[in-house]
Amino acid sequence: MSDLGQAMTIRELGEKAQSIWVFGYGSLIWNPGFRYGNAQLGLLHGAHRSLSIISHHHRGTPERPGLVFGLTRGGSCRGMAFEVAADDWAEVKAYLDARELVTRVYRDVMRPVTLCDGRKVSALAYVVDERHEQFAGALSPEAQLAMIRAGIGISGRNVDYVLNTAQHLAKLGIYDKPLMQLAAELAKDANIQAA
Repeated sequence: MSDLGQAMTIRELGEKAQSIWVFGYGSLIWNPGFRYGNAQLGLLHGAHRSLSIISHHHRGTPERPGLVFGLTRGGSCRGMAFEVAADDWAEVKAYLDARELVTRVYRDVMRPVTLCDGRKVSALAYVVDERHEQFAGALSPEAQLAMIRAGIGISGRNVDYVLNTAQHLAKLGIYDKPLMQLAAELAKDANIQAA
């Protein structure tokens, strides 16, 4: 399906379904910012969480870029699935697009997600556009740490974003080894306190 066809399908979902699911894998887990009825752990196949997006807006600036999460091709990702009532869909989708599509480094797509109760649902997910200039690809842990430590954007310090995500994943019983290793290094910094 083309991106245009996909986008039209996403916009029209609220008219055709009683509810729509949204998959969160980064800050949406601990700061969704929208109204939802049900939330539960979910598993998305075909993409994995990675600190692979250069942030010039939320967690950095063009002069001092930060690094944020993207869903990158391959593997799987455990995160939170949020059920949004059809009546709220237009408002929630507009909010998410304003938050996630600032520089178009993400693409909004529907992906199958298996919920912790065993149901399989189609959920809105924001995946990285690997052709976008802000896609950093696979960076070394040292390069990631340098960007995270330096980044501050309109949504705050990049360090807080990474530590918050790591802490909330741990509380949910989700162990993301690369993220936990980065968080442990960041927590060693004298001036950094876990949020």
